[in-house]
Amino acid sequence: MEIEFISGVAVITRDPAASRKLYLDALGLPLEGDDYIHSESIEGAKHFGVWPLSQAAQACYGTDTWPEGVPIPQVSVEFEVGSPEAVAPAAKELEAAGYEPVHEPREEPWGQTIARILSPEDVIVGISYAPWHHD
Repeated sequence: MEIEFISGVAVITRDPAASRKLYLDALGLPLEGDDYIHSESIEGAKHFGVWPLSQAAQACYGTDTWPEGVPIPQVSVEFEVGSPEAVAPAAKELEAAGYEPVHEPREEPWGQTIARILSPEDVIVGISYAPWHHD
């Protein structure tokens, strides 16, 4: 697999109001959105977000509640590959190396192709192709 860059980092929050207070009010980051607040205009990051745990659970497991017995992640990191077709082989490489997929590669409604695993550090790790990050 050939990783081109880190395409996004999102902290995962159980308390969106408290996180909004820190990242918007105290730090003054230029974040926008209602539930999932995010920015693509913070220097040094293609994408930074504050992801409610319920939305992370929906994206990973198709339910609003994080599954019992699965460690609750604190962050999500997405690594970008060069094409949507490169996501599936990269996911297979991770699986062959012993990492269990959270879900198979798929195209999200917003156009991103992604596969996710849960790392040994309990981080959601995505192998991604987001068309808007490419020329």
